[in-house]
Amino acid sequence: MPTIDADPEEFHGVLATMPSISWNHRHMPAKIPFEPDSVDTAILDALQRDGRQSIADLARRIRMSHSATAERMRRLEESGVITGYGAQVDPERLGYAILAYLRLRYPSSVYEPLHALIADLPEVVEAHHVTGDDCFIMKVVATSMRHLEQVSGRVGTLGSVTTSVVYSSPLPSRAVLPPT
Repeated sequence: MPTIDADPEEFHGVLATMPSISWNHRHMPAKIPFEPDSVDTAILDALQRDGRQSIADLARRIRMSHSATAERMRRLEESGVITGYGAQVDPERLGYAILAYLRLRYPSSVYEPLHALIADLPEVVEAHHVTGDDCFIMKVVATSMRHLEQVSGRVGTLGSVTTSVVYSSPLPSRAVLPPT
């Protein structure tokens, strides 16, 4: 299976500004072929629902010993399936009343200016290089429409920007489990 090598420092600034508390492997090991079973799936589901639960609680939930559960977690981490643990933060409770997605048509293949800008904008909490007419999609939080306009304007210095404001999020996130 082909792998993509990326500079782990490349998006460090963006990750550091995300409204969450997280632990991430600094240097991921080479991708080890991994075939998750039903126990791995149960562990992944449980940890994505509550990443703060103790190994003892998790072991009881999946009906395995503490040591076997800890070993499974270690294997999931070392194989790169589990990349970190974090807290889910409600941006609205921190004063960010607006959630939006900015789509950027970036006219260059030189990405350093974009990386520098998003590293300098803590309002950009996710950034994805995508296919299609737009080159990048960014998830942005803002305190007001005026604030969103300012953020959009800064991103717009790099190319054409389209903004979509989120009305509501019927599915803000979902556990990622192995395909069935």
